[in-house]
Amino acid sequence: MSTAQALSKVVVMGRDVDLWLCVNAISRALGPASVKVIAIELPTRLRSSDINSTLPPLEAFHSKLGIKEPSLIRATAGSFSFGHNFVAGSGQGPTHTFFHAWGAYGAPIDGSAFFPCWLKATRYGLKVSYQDFCLTAVAARNGRMLLPDEATSAFGRTDYGYHVQTLAYAGYLKSIAANFGVKIYEAQRAFVERDETGSIAALIIDGSLRIDGQLFVDATGPDASLIGRSLDVPSDNWRRYFSVDRVLSARAPAFTKTPPFAEIRISGAGWTALHPNQAATGVLHAHSSEFSSDEAALESSSAAAGANLADVSFHAVNTCVRSRMWEGNCVAVGASACVLDPIHDVDIHALQLGIVHLLSLFPVTAQFAVERAEYNRIMRSHYERIRDFQCALYALAPFEGEFWQRARGQSVPPALSHKIATFRARGQIAPMEDETFLQDSWQAIFIGLGVAPESWPPAIDRIPPNRFREEFHRTIEFIRGKVLGQPTHDGYLDSIGRSSAA
Repeated sequence: MSTAQALSKVVVMGRDVDLWLCVNAISRALGPASVKVIAIELPTRLRSSDINSTLPPLEAFHSKLGIKEPSLIRATAGSFSFGHNFVAGSGQGPTHTFFHAWGAYGAPIDGSAFFPCWLKATRYGLKVSYQDFCLTAVAARNGRMLLPDEATSAFGRTDYGYHVQTLAYAGYLKSIAANFGVKIYEAQRAFVERDETGSIAALIIDGSLRIDGQLFVDATGPDASLIGRSLDVPSDNWRRYFSVDRVLSARAPAFTKTPPFAEIRISGAGWTALHPNQAATGVLHAHSSEFSSDEAALESSSAAAGANLADVSFHAVNTCVRSRMWEGNCVAVGASACVLDPIHDVDIHALQLGIVHLLSLFPVTAQFAVERAEYNRIMRSHYERIRDFQCALYALAPFEGEFWQRARGQSVPPALSHKIATFRARGQIAPMEDETFLQDSWQAIFIGLGVAPESWPPAIDRIPPNRFREEFHRTIEFIRGKVLGQPTHDGYLDSIGRSSAA
């Protein structure tokens, strides 16, 4: 392959959402620059029970792809999510709950950040929880949609994610690719043909059809068929940080009223996530095979869901990151590049990060050693920051049971140890590059898990106590008024269903 040759042909091999989100993004962004995209679709691994829970950045990504939200919601029986409600309990009722919201908590007081003001006030008797100062958390608890306006925008971020039927979502994305003119080949298997340099020259699908290309994207999920199996790029195992090695996926009936959030129900043997949308409730139970059998996991998740489960399946989880995400002329995205723990629903976001950075570093010619090195550096950093946020739940978990005892004894990444120590000392979040989860999220998780800072920045002491009282009262009243003025979540979903807008 000539190093002066313009890079104009990309072959993406994979399946399901990883494949189609990648294909659509590259086609939309680079099609006008005469970059041709070919999709090789492998057999689906999805089940009817699968529901994707997404993070807020996906909404903006969809907009760049020309995806209109009402159309997406209708096609996927989707719903909105303002965050995760964590509930730990016993037979006598809940004993520990907190809400991790997608949005801002409080507003600055006299130019100072809200959190240290709240922290100081709690030391002097304030009984209002941190989540009560978050618009999206309060909206979620009240079953309301939150439609931003000038006042809410001035207050702070009011973000949301989605809960979508995964089979329908993948089909929806595939139809967009087909309408955009992407050449699609369906294949049962593919063989890699390599050139004299060791790079991929072509893919031979189903033993006969040869598809050549200049850049190949591996979107095959944990199989990592190109980057791992064919190019032999090893993975760095993150098992030492996580206790979860087994996941149950299933479907429960839809809620009578669709909650605008996911709920994480904690048990002694692991946790169960409920992802509600209009058609059903996705159930995901994470546990360790050391402490729980598949049969026990089914019993625990059924109890957490309060219903008999359908379409039950199990799969192993081996958290790891590819030592190089871009090798030769092959780029791995999504789970081909990094397998993350199931907590916090980060899979599609990790996929999105890989796609976005590939587009930002997309090479002009076939000489792309610099772009490759930078992609590997920045993606490793992003994945490690997501890993650290996931590890925080396990390292700090105040929950009972063998699973959680083991989780607290797992290794803690050095960057996370530093973050925890800084927060405990001063209530501050040590800033790091390439963070997915913003300061509000770190604070919400730390406070929710019972980490009590020893002090706050001394500049807060210049604010008179009566200013705290005034601003807290004003904020609570503002949030209450805004939330009660919003449509219910179900009412908003009904209006989308009645709409004919695409």
